[in-house]
Amino acid sequence: MAAVVSSSAAASSLAKAVQELAINTSAPPEKYIRKEGIGGSPSEFPYLDIPVLDLSLLNSSSPEAEEELKRLRLAFSSCGYCQAINHGIDTSFLDEVHDVTREFFTLPMEEKKKYSRDADDIDGYGNDTVYSEKQTLDWNDRLYLNVKPENKRKMKVWPENPTTFRKILLDLTAKLENVNEILFKAMAKSLGLEENSFLKQYGEDPIVLSRFNLYPPCPTPDLVLAAKAHGDASAMTYLLQDKQVEGLQALKDDQWYKVPIIPNAIVVNVGDQVEIMSNGIFKSPIHRVVTNPERERMTIAVFFTPDPTSEVKPVDELIDEENPKLYKSVIDYTGNYFKFFQLGKRPLDALKV
Repeated sequence: MAAVVSSSAAASSLAKAVQELAINTSAPPEKYIRKEGIGGSPSEFPYLDIPVLDLSLLNSSSPEAEEELKRLRLAFSSCGYCQAINHGIDTSFLDEVHDVTREFFTLPMEEKKKYSRDADDIDGYGNDTVYSEKQTLDWNDRLYLNVKPENKRKMKVWPENPTTFRKILLDLTAKLENVNEILFKAMAKSLGLEENSFLKQYGEDPIVLSRFNLYPPCPTPDLVLAAKAHGDASAMTYLLQDKQVEGLQALKDDQWYKVPIIPNAIVVNVGDQVEIMSNGIFKSPIHRVVTNPERERMTIAVFFTPDPTSEVKPVDELIDEENPKLYKSVIDYTGNYFKFFQLGKRPLDALKV
C-alpha cells in the first residue's frame, strides 16, 4: 500500500512530531486548522447504535448462529460497523498490545525517530505526507508497518524497543487473521453465497497493514481533526480503541455520530473493497477522529486488503436485473488511495458504474 508522493513529501518526513507540538505550542499551527470547523464540539455528537456481534456464534452450528448472521448483515448494510465480542483473543493479550503501544509512544523522541519512515513510503514512524500546499494536516503521529506478505516487511522501521513489540505485532495479526476469515465466510453466508465467495478474491498474497496511532491533546478541538474524514481502502479494518478516551466518529445519514467504547470489543468496519465485492450491500463507512483538549488517545488499527494483483469485483451471484452491477472491476485499488485521500477525494466514487 505504498503512497504516491509529491516533491514536497521529503519535507513532510522531517516535520516536527505532533506530540512535540502539543507540548511546546499553545495553539496548533495554521496548517492544522480547519477554518470551517468540525461541525460542533466533539462532546456534543450523539452515539451511533452499532450492533454487537458475538463471533463465537458465527463460528458455530448452534441455533443462534442464524440470528447472528442476520445481525451481521444488518450491521454491515446499515452503518458498516460492528463491535465484535467473544472473538477468541484473550483480554490479557489485548492489554499487552495496548501496553506495548504506550511504551513505544512514550519513548524519547530521538529513539522513536530511529524508526522514521522514508519520504517516499508510509512504513515507519511519522505523520502526514504533504501532497498539496492547501492540505489541512491531521493532529496525530503514527507508526505504519506492513506485516504481510513477509517480503513487504521493512524491518528497519519495526521497533526493537520495546523488546516485545515485534512478537506482539505478529501474534496480533495472526489472531486477527482467524477473526477475519470467520467474518468473511459469515458475510458471504449472510447473503446466501458460498462461504468463500469473498475470500477467493483475496489472491495469493493479501496485505496486512498495521497502524499504531497517537492522538495528543489539542487545545482547539472544534477546529482541528485528529484524522480527516475518509473511508478505508482495505477490505476489512479491525480497531482496538483506547480504553478510556473516545474520538472515533462515523457519518450516517449526513450526521456525525460518536463510536462508543465497549471494553475488550474489537471495532470492525467494512472497507471500500468489500463494498465493491458485495455490490454495495455492505457499506464502507466514512469516519474521522476528533481531538481531545485534555487527554491523549492511542489506538491500534489492522487493515486486511486483497493481493494488489488480484481482481476485485462485485460477486456475480449478487447481480441480476433488479440488482444491476454498481461498481467496475479493479486491480490494486489501494495504489493511489493515499493521494486521493489527502486531496479530499474518494477513489470508490470513481469506480461507480
